[in-house]
Amino acid sequence: MSELAGHIERYLQDLARQGASVHTLDAYAADLRQFLHYFSPPDLEPPAPQAIDLLMLREWLASLYRDRLAAVTIRRKLAAVRGLFRFLLREGVVAVNVARLVRTPKAPKTVPDVMTAEQANTLIDGVESRELERPFPARDRAIFELLYGCGVRVAELSGLNLEDLDRAERWIRVRGKGRKERQVPVPGKAAEALERYLAARPAVRDEQAVFLNHRHGRLTVRGIHGIVKLYATLLSGDPSIHPHSFRHAYATHLLADGADLRSIQELLGHARLSTTQKYTQVSLMDLMAVYDKAHPKA
Repeated sequence: MSELAGHIERYLQDLARQGASVHTLDAYAADLRQFLHYFSPPDLEPPAPQAIDLLMLREWLASLYRDRLAAVTIRRKLAAVRGLFRFLLREGVVAVNVARLVRTPKAPKTVPDVMTAEQANTLIDGVESRELERPFPARDRAIFELLYGCGVRVAELSGLNLEDLDRAERWIRVRGKGRKERQVPVPGKAAEALERYLAARPAVRDEQAVFLNHRHGRLTVRGIHGIVKLYATLLSGDPSIHPHSFRHAYATHLLADGADLRSIQELLGHARLSTTQKYTQVSLMDLMAVYDKAHPKA
C-alpha cells in the first residue's frame, strides 16, 4: 500500500470514529479512491501527500470538468480531498492544507420540485388501501406520516428507537448529521398512525428499532427508499418521489402557512439558515404563479 493510500484509509477510519454517516463514508471513500487513482499512473507509485501542490490539485480538478461531472459532484469530491488534507495537517504529515487554496466551483441554484399538500395527503391516504394487499400497511402508513408530518431525514427515521418516542407528549428524538440530536413534534395524524403500527409491531427481544423489516430487524435506509418508491409508483405513477420529497414538502408547506424560517431551521436540523432559505424560492414561485393567474395587470 502506498503512503497516500495508507493516509486515506486512516482518514476514513477517523471519520468513522467521529460518527460520520454511512452515506458520507461511502461517498468520501469513492471520491478518495478516484483521487488516488488519478495520481497513480501505470507502474508508478502515487506521490507522497507532501509532494502534492496547488498546480497538481488544479490539474486534478480540471480532469473532473473534462469528465463533465456536475458542479455539485465536483464540490463533494473537493470537500473529501480538503477533509483529507485537513486531517493530514492535524497529524503533522503536511505543513499546509493546499486543498483549501483550490477555488470551489459554483453550484447552480436549483429549486426542488415539491408536492402540493393535496398530492402528499392523497398519496399517504392510499398507503393503507386494501387493493394494494401489502404485508405491512400499518408500518408503511406510519413511515409516510412521519416523513411528511415530521420532516425527518430517511436516515433519522431508520435510526429511530423505541426509547426515542415520547408518546404521551407526542415528541420524537432524532439523531441528525454529526450525531446532533433534536426533538420534533409529532402531529395528530402521524401520532395516530404510529400508535396503530406500534400496537401491531412484533415484540422482538434486543431489537429497539421502531421500524422493523420482514425479518424483524431494523428497517434500513435502502428499505425505506424502496417502500416509498413502490407506493409512489403504484399510487401516483411517479417513481421519482423519494423520502426526501416529503421533507421538501414539509418545509415548504410550513412556510406557506406562516411558519418562520428560524423555526423551520430548528425542526429540520439545518446547521445553516441558508440551507433552509431555498424553500422560500419555492414559495415565491408559487406566489408569482398566483399573481400571473389572478392579477388584472399580470
